[in-house]
Amino acid sequence: MRTKQIHHISKPEVIKQQLLLWSQQFGAVVWLDSNNYNHHQLQYDAILAVDEFTSIQTDYVNAFDKLKEYQSITNDWIFGYLTYDLKNDVEALSSANFDGLGFPDLYFFQPQKLFLLKGNTLEMHYLKMVADEFDVDLKAICYNDECQSELVEDKQSSNLENPIKIHLRIHKDEYFAKVNSMLKHIYRGDIYEANFCQEFFAEETQINPLETYNKLNRISKPPFATFLKLNDKYLLSASPERYIKKEGQTITSQPIKGTAKRSENADEDAKLKAALERDIKERSENVMIVDLVRNDLSKTAIKGSVEVKELCKVYTFDQVHQMISTIQSKVSSDVSPIDIIKTTFPMGSMTGAPKISAMKIIEDLEETKRGLYSGAVGYFTPEGDFDFNVVIRSILYNETNQYVSYSVGGAITAKSDPLNEYEECLIKAKAMREVLES
Repeated sequence: MRTKQIHHISKPEVIKQQLLLWSQQFGAVVWLDSNNYNHHQLQYDAILAVDEFTSIQTDYVNAFDKLKEYQSITNDWIFGYLTYDLKNDVEALSSANFDGLGFPDLYFFQPQKLFLLKGNTLEMHYLKMVADEFDVDLKAICYNDECQSELVEDKQSSNLENPIKIHLRIHKDEYFAKVNSMLKHIYRGDIYEANFCQEFFAEETQINPLETYNKLNRISKPPFATFLKLNDKYLLSASPERYIKKEGQTITSQPIKGTAKRSENADEDAKLKAALERDIKERSENVMIVDLVRNDLSKTAIKGSVEVKELCKVYTFDQVHQMISTIQSKVSSDVSPIDIIKTTFPMGSMTGAPKISAMKIIEDLEETKRGLYSGAVGYFTPEGDFDFNVVIRSILYNETNQYVSYSVGGAITAKSDPLNEYEECLIKAKAMREVLES
């Protein structure tokens, strides 16, 4: 079904930029970059999928059943995303909040052209109908003078001529009131924890999506960076979080709960990291979500196979320290990969516990439909393996509507202080704001 070529690459970081520039001619693009991060069991350093041959695009109604049929029939690499609002397919829920972005609830495509980069090796997997384009494409990617000039131009361009004005969907006092309302639900016993999010946005705004992504990625260098293009809609993501991965019979989920800022002073930075490791509130947030993930994974797992591999381990990223746990399970070979995702979606780190009650309260208190934010982007292999991130630390852009958005959130528990939660949101939003306003 696919024809493969393998090439030795002397400068992987250069070929990454050239691949991204070359990809912009296509209406469907998914770019995944690990930024050479070593701790997350990543099979490839970077992946590029372009040029849809077949695709599925749908709203939430029976979305997972439709995806299961598409994945089974296609039996090939497919790339795409799941929006948070697929919760309405999994449970009797709804989404009625404002949506300025308009992403379809679910989208996957079978790429005609696929690139897998690992170390100094670039694999090109083309459908046979376009196999005669290998040489032309490789030349355009690697040696095109126009491509090289665009790379320089991209680094030099900026938004200074058209400054972006960021607005808050929920202002500070209203945020405090909403967090206090959520705390009442917690004290009453309706929930133990919920992830409450707020949107920052700009209207009548134009950005250069690739330039913006490159700036965001250079600032953050996360293990699950994503550039996604669906015609006029873009996701520019610096996500540090894996939602779920399947490799053979092993399922891995790595929820993040617990955030601390970085310091340029090494001693102070070490203290901030140590304080996060000891923080009782942050650890309790993380442990509650670990329990939720263990329960979700058990729905498809071989009995007794669910295991916590790492509990509340602090990892350091360029912008923040993050507390991450790793939970694994084993599944039988006859379990559908789509069922594994359906029974764990949406991810616990972006909902709360108990999950359904938390999602209902979130919908009532938040002002914006989450859409792709706090959803997932990833891929399925022909063997039924998969890997998906969590869409956080991300800028979303509807080019036609000239609407730019980024959202941030935090886990609210009984120990939460509204001011501290608000300040944590600002820490998480820092990179996106810097990129858009620079």
